Amino acid sequence: MIEGAAIWMFPALFALVFAGVPVGFALIVVAAIFGYGFFGEALGRQMFGRLVEVSSGFAFAAVPAFVFMGAVLEKSGIAERLFDAMRLWLGRLPGGLALAAIAMAAIFAAATGIIGAVEVVIGLMAIPPMMAARYDKRLVAGTICAGGSLGTIVPPSVTAVIYGLVAQVPISDLLAGILIPGALTVGLFMGYILLRCAFDPTAGPPAPPDERPLAEKLALTARALLPAAALIACVLGAIFAGIASPTEAAATGAAGALALAGLHGRLDAALVRDAARRTALVTAMIMTIVFGGTLFSSVFHVQGGGELVRGWAAFAAARPEILVPVLLGIVFAMGFVLDWATIVLLCVPVFAPLLQSAGVDPLWFGVAMLVCIQTSYLTPPMAPAIFYLQSVAPPGMTYLDICRGVVPFLICQLLVLAAVLAFPWTATWLPGAMGDFR
Repeated sequence: MIEGAAIWMFPALFALVFAGVPVGFALIVVAAIFGYGFFGEALGRQMFGRLVEVSSGFAFAAVPAFVFMGAVLEKSGIAERLFDAMRLWLGRLPGGLALAAIAMAAIFAAATGIIGAVEVVIGLMAIPPMMAARYDKRLVAGTICAGGSLGTIVPPSVTAVIYGLVAQVPISDLLAGILIPGALTVGLFMGYILLRCAFDPTAGPPAPPDERPLAEKLALTARALLPAAALIACVLGAIFAGIASPTEAAATGAAGALALAGLHGRLDAALVRDAARRTALVTAMIMTIVFGGTLFSSVFHVQGGGELVRGWAAFAAARPEILVPVLLGIVFAMGFVLDWATIVLLCVPVFAPLLQSAGVDPLWFGVAMLVCIQTSYLTPPMAPAIFYLQSVAPPGMTYLDICRGVVPFLICQLLVLAAVLAFPWTATWLPGAMGDFR
């Protein structure tokens, strides 16, 4: 071990990312450079072993299934009709297209639970109409990044599932616990868009009036919403009822998306081929970042990073009044460079005994930790949301535009985190209420 090498991994990573290296490859390069000093010629075998472990992990099997479901919904026109229905009712409001995008992102988050997949699909669907309507590109960027982040805090969040497994917190309770913070997040995002565009109409001009009769609008809305509602009910219902794991529910969702495409007369070989190609590309992008983060965290650990984290945690444990803020601060800092799974797997085993000895409710802390991960997901300059958006951003949208666009949504996210910390019932009331009916 090179003494103190772990602390230098972060500056090296920042330097590569700011030099334009994609974050997934930057994580792998830094892990390889610092890992060689520890593993030597065995580094290749170690990296291959981690690759096999990540690619064969049961929890990650849900990723391609959820991405495929989103791709089928997009390619079949179901998602487009859903976005049109949202635009039909929200478009006349200030920033109506951005409001529709957030509403669409919340529905997709409830249907998939995968952060990167939600952001990419919503970006492909909502960016073109917003840019065509001359929306402020910073508002467009912030809206898509913020909407994509909802996969962490809207059930069935895969992040919540992994936390529940590691922390031994009932998954159904954790998914119920994030419902109120998730609804508050969506409400604050939409409230900001509405106020911003009301005071500055040029940022998000209202859509032209729709002259169609009310009965036709209601029929269009029903045809768009009912299939999505049925799909979400199947995915969430299977998880809440304990009938299926998230991976099995993801497979059910993918099959349901194909069935809906067939009912709409859009299911053919070309659709399946295009959806499979999109799934391969998006999954490869997501898993490259996950693999890079896993390698980074492994090398960080063997180079003394584990001792650093334990040292910080032990320092906090000696002062109970700052325990939770310090632990969440560690999570927030790690969220800049590590994927959510790595953060959960690295931190929760260290945190759990400290929280138990301090008498901290693991359910409440779990919800706060998920909100914190979502917050770091949006925080520049190393926000994963920015890197996902760059893969689908139009040519005129720069890195600086995206960073400036996410700041107001980041403030909204910090307000949600403050609410969960100040009012623990926002995370614990609904699981308790649901327990009374079980």
